[in-house]
Amino acid sequence: MQVATISPQAVIPKKILARQHEITAEFLRHIDIHLRDIVDGKCTEMYEIRDIAALMHIHPTHLSNTIKLTSGNSPCYFFEMKLMDIARYKLEHNEASIAAIAQSLTFDPSNFTKFFKRFSGQTPKQYREDYLMGRLPH
Repeated sequence: MQVATISPQAVIPKKILARQHEITAEFLRHIDIHLRDIVDGKCTEMYEIRDIAALMHIHPTHLSNTIKLTSGNSPCYFFEMKLMDIARYKLEHNEASIAAIAQSLTFDPSNFTKFFKRFSGQTPKQYREDYLMGRLPH
């Protein structure tokens, strides 16, 4: 079987490039809608890439490759960063327990703490305390 390769000098037609950016924009819109549904309690399960690809009527691999090509980041990166923004906001502006915040974002408390610490370098409790003590920008 012979495999076709594209040389680095190959010119990608503008129509294809435009479609890649459309796919990326649509993907980001679906993430925003889904995360809003999670926060509003309309959805209790976090989507996976294949779920969004199905909504967009494209193959998950094509979606992942397109996002990576247009942004330089994996699709998961966008989920994680947007989820961290929501988690920070909830920790800053919500008196709910950390366990309740975790559950509202489809995590069990232990996994939420691991997730949050991986991206912020501190636990949700430490983050909330630092924010409330004015050690973080308001």
